[in-house]
Amino acid sequence: MKILVTGGLGFIGSHTVVELQNEGFEVVIIDNLSNSSEEVLKGIFAITGKMPLFEKLDLREKKSVQEFFKEHNDVNGVIHFAASKAVGESVENPLLYYENNLGTLVYILQELEKKDEANFIFSSSCTVYGQAEKMPITENALVQQPMSPYGNSKKIGEEIIIDTAKATNINAILLRYFNPIGSHPSAEIGELPLGVPQNLVPFITQTGFGLRQELSVFGDDYPTPDGTAIRDYIHVVDLAKAHVIALQRLLNKKNLDKVETFNLGTGTGSSVLEVIHSFEKVSGKKLPYKIVPRREGDITEAYANTDKANNVLGWKAQSTLDEAMASAWKWEQKIRG
Repeated sequence: MKILVTGGLGFIGSHTVVELQNEGFEVVIIDNLSNSSEEVLKGIFAITGKMPLFEKLDLREKKSVQEFFKEHNDVNGVIHFAASKAVGESVENPLLYYENNLGTLVYILQELEKKDEANFIFSSSCTVYGQAEKMPITENALVQQPMSPYGNSKKIGEEIIIDTAKATNINAILLRYFNPIGSHPSAEIGELPLGVPQNLVPFITQTGFGLRQELSVFGDDYPTPDGTAIRDYIHVVDLAKAHVIALQRLLNKKNLDKVETFNLGTGTGSSVLEVIHSFEKVSGKKLPYKIVPRREGDITEAYANTDKANNVLGWKAQSTLDEAMASAWKWEQKIRG
């Protein structure tokens, strides 16, 4: 079976391509390389022994999308990662985010609705919950007005998919991720942030390696046990495996609704200081950090209730925080060579 993975050379996309190929799927990747590198193909090949098909293509060009689906009319399912994802940048340049995250989604769905049946997995985010009133967060938690155009693009993306599925032969699963971290245990692929990392873990590993002088911890006055913000950090390989299980659910027609939603997390919240201590433990290095004022738009805590993913989807996160941090550190050391 042929599966299209958009943004398949990115952090989560590349790990998902590996898991798909390990399960025997034929994979075709679309990526415009705006936030990734063709080098990632070598890492995927090194792990799986198979080279996926790759098309360098900008999904914002409607004609290119139409031509792709004409050429690959045998695609059985789509996993859609391709999107811009930096919260701060989205506040500064909202139209770029709406074009890249919503225009591209519409073009893909327009091609899928021409098929007799189509299976679509959407890369969504726990940002759609905002600061949820109750922890842990279930799928029934209120979807709130997000704090950024990035978060809003995920919320509107979900709404577009739900409306489209009602009117067409498309079946979809929305996967709301918490905080993906780590890298493949082989260290052949991992997170490759361009410039200064926006996410905590690559900033930690770069600081550990000496590329950054020190880590800034944004706020130690939150109402949490150690005063730092709490998130649900999930190993990227666990996350990738969830996409394969979700896809198989649609292909085997096990879905109970046209559109299903699952939270993907570990179910455990870890504070920023706990993540720092985990890194220090697995690396044997002391990490230089300083406490600075809170960042605007940051919420106090967010971690998943994973009951639905565990019981209905049949998936559970396996890796510990220490294992994820150890894999991130191994990857950092490899790329700095």
